[in-house]
Amino acid sequence: MLELYQFELSQYSEKVRLILDYKELEYRKIEVTPGVGQIELMQKSGHRQVPVLKDGNTYIADSTEIALYLDRKYPERPLLPENPVERGQCLLIEEWADSSIGLKGRKAFIGALNQYQNFRTSILPKEVPDLVKNIVSAIPGEFLDVLGTGVGLGGDAVKEANKCLQQDLEALSLILQNRPYLVGDSPSLADLAVAGLSVILKFPEGDYLDIPEQLKGKGIPGLADNIIYEPFFAWRDRVYAQYRKSSGSTTSKTDGSAPTSIEIE
Repeated sequence: MLELYQFELSQYSEKVRLILDYKELEYRKIEVTPGVGQIELMQKSGHRQVPVLKDGNTYIADSTEIALYLDRKYPERPLLPENPVERGQCLLIEEWADSSIGLKGRKAFIGALNQYQNFRTSILPKEVPDLVKNIVSAIPGEFLDVLGTGVGLGGDAVKEANKCLQQDLEALSLILQNRPYLVGDSPSLADLAVAGLSVILKFPEGDYLDIPEQLKGKGIPGLADNIIYEPFFAWRDRVYAQYRKSSGSTTSKTDGSAPTSIEIE
């Protein structure tokens, strides 16, 4: 069986999970503990960052490389169009989604952590003592903003990421108003990448992720709740309803530690 080393709330891991489900491939999820688990993963595979896919004795890192590997090894339900122009468009959109929705979405997500104290503490592992959680909760968001500035995650960077995401979501909403998929008349890697990477902008309804019930359908304020982007999120949810398996599916099993829980007021 295929094994996916992952973080449950990683949008790049979700991109791979959606691709695996679309291809109807059976796999087991292995939740990697940040820090120690990544060292163990490095010892096994030579890679520290998730997602990493294990197929027999072969380890593949990076969500794009995993997608291309799966398409070569398991050609049923192909990810890339046969038409050369559509194939090129598909690859361009996938690469754009990784760097735009993926990276900017992560910055916007971190901005939400800085802004909402209960959100910040809820992503800590359950084993963390309440005293530590209280200390983390008490840290002013302004202080975290100053710390983040030194690594490109300060308030200005978060605002710029949100601004770019607003433009991206508006463009996607316009493109998808009267067409079923981003490229051609069939789903492709472009659709699965965009849909999967958007997961932390607004968590989909349904039992797709191991997250608290009250978090489903919620997301980053200003993005998840903006009526202008409803066509995009409606399209994304249709893709999920059609191709994404539920977290309790027999084809998607979880080993290792449980994912962290999140609660937002």
